Amino acid sequence: MNILKKQLVILLGVGLVLLGCNSTKKENFNTFKEAFEGKFLVGTALSVGQIAGKEPKAIEIARKQYNSIVAENCMKMENIHPEEDIFFWEEADAFVEFGEANNMHIVGHTLVWHSQTAPWIFVDDNGEEVSREILIERMKNHIHTIVGRYKGRVDGWDVVNEAIEGDGSWRESKWYQIIGPEFVELAFKFAHEADPDAELYYNDYGVSGRAKCDGIYDLVKNLNDKGVKIDGVGLQGHLNFDIPKISEMEESINKLSSLGVKLMITELDMTIIPWPSDEVTAEVSLNYELSKEFDPYAENLPDSIYQQVMDRYKGFFEMFLRHHEKIDRVTFWGVHDGNSWRNDWPIEGRTDFPLLFDRNYQMKNGVEEILEMAANWETK
Repeated sequence: MNILKKQLVILLGVGLVLLGCNSTKKENFNTFKEAFEGKFLVGTALSVGQIAGKEPKAIEIARKQYNSIVAENCMKMENIHPEEDIFFWEEADAFVEFGEANNMHIVGHTLVWHSQTAPWIFVDDNGEEVSREILIERMKNHIHTIVGRYKGRVDGWDVVNEAIEGDGSWRESKWYQIIGPEFVELAFKFAHEADPDAELYYNDYGVSGRAKCDGIYDLVKNLNDKGVKIDGVGLQGHLNFDIPKISEMEESINKLSSLGVKLMITELDMTIIPWPSDEVTAEVSLNYELSKEFDPYAENLPDSIYQQVMDRYKGFFEMFLRHHEKIDRVTFWGVHDGNSWRNDWPIEGRTDFPLLFDRNYQMKNGVEEILEMAANWETK
């Protein structure tokens, strides 16, 4: 009898071991890059200060958690090309070197944008608006010089940023006013000339809006029809507490993916404090006065609000996973709550909680549920 019991115990133990070996559930999902492996890249924007070593804890999060990085500000024109004959390379060089040292997918942001440009590019020595031909030549030089410097080192570029308005029409930027809509086509051609192997993206916010999505669709289709190289579209993920609906972003993903280009969820964050306008936008020029009404969580964040935020984040990532074959990358716009632009825009001095790492550089409660969901997602 004792021998029989021992045999049963042994058989039961072997069975449990085999069951454990055959289980497909993954328990090691401590980082984003591990959990989402095989689905899409997960990245973050890095600030100038972080790259300069002023926030070693933030850099450690980026190194440990992510396999892609994007330049938050150091490659924007006002930073890297402040005057016609002056390029400031130190910050951008450090950014690229960090990505290379950590074997990361590197994204340059951004070559042509209506905001954070350098004022000199649109005017001559007398302050008069330059001709179309001169602006085209200046744009060409700007793109060739920057993309050429990092040829073979930067994997992809946000070539043009935010050229379409919410109603689907062209933004009346200086680029558009002086050159016309061809400025987008020219920018992509110049970037391709400078580095034929780099991926080239169009990037914009509010893409969940139907009219804007249609405008971007038409823009990309026109480039495709002309044979202009465009590899992907970045759907900026600047989310509000209640809009857009997950289904609205999903609809845009489905429509834009039909063009055969890669899609990225870029600049992902979620403001949870009241919005001071009827217009939901990421227009950086907006500026409102600080008041208690629009800064309700300066002292603490209620648990009920926190849970709603985490549920909403999880809902978006569940949708991203369902469409992982259409999505190449998801990138957070910042490493932690304390360094997010959401704290100071569009009202300076507010306290926001838009990211998944807190001000003490700790992963927030509930994020592990997102990582577990991703790690155990069945890919087809």
